[in-house]
Amino acid sequence: MTAPFRFPRFFVTSPSPCPYLPGRQERKVFTELTGPHAGELNDALGRIGFRRSQGVAYRPSCAGCTACVSVRVVTPEFVPNATQRKLMKRHADLEVTACRPWATDEQFQLLRRYLSARHPGGGMAGMDEDDYADMVEHSPVHSVIVEYREPGVNGARGRLVGACLTDRQADGLSMIYSFFAADEGTRPGLGNYIIMDHIVRAREAGLPYVYLGYWIKGSERMAYKTRFRPIEVLGPNGWRLLEEVQPVTVAEQAALQGELA
Repeated sequence: MTAPFRFPRFFVTSPSPCPYLPGRQERKVFTELTGPHAGELNDALGRIGFRRSQGVAYRPSCAGCTACVSVRVVTPEFVPNATQRKLMKRHADLEVTACRPWATDEQFQLLRRYLSARHPGGGMAGMDEDDYADMVEHSPVHSVIVEYREPGVNGARGRLVGACLTDRQADGLSMIYSFFAADEGTRPGLGNYIIMDHIVRAREAGLPYVYLGYWIKGSERMAYKTRFRPIEVLGPNGWRLLEEVQPVTVAEQAALQGELA
């Protein structure tokens, strides 16, 4: 039997400062997603913890550190808790559209406001319009931009308040990057709502998982990912349910209070 695609060549990046854990170095292993079977390769690599960035699939390969753990929500069994139900009701008026992966100035301006509010010193803070277009449009797999808009008036399109670059894989939706109106105070909890919307969309499409990327235990920036239960983590013996209950951090307590207000 002929293999559907040739075994890829993998490369390793040079160590660089870890953006999540101070004092540590990060390193990635990656391969190119090219050719007619790029989608199948991406599906296979996604099941073993790789993520896509443009035409590259990568995963952490840090010396002496395994803190980054791939996580995915089990969509058929997801039941929103009281806070999540309230958020779904609060944002139920949004108009949600899955658009072809084409960058717009409206999306880019929203991204700039999001990065300024949430990640002012992050690695993406210096992105320009061309960088953003590359991120969105250079996809060798089935991708969409899911837009979240407030209701329009008199036939006009409503204000764009959220967007997510999303890949459809054979077994689920992979949320590549989401951004939203984080600096305007009118839509608290919108980031969590975008995740829940993807869970609903995946379940309606008969897809068992929503891939959320990497979770780092002990990192407040990543703690929100484990609030979507049941959630599976990828370990040395494959995927398993995360059973332990993560403590709510001070930052999360403040965010939850804002969401429930």
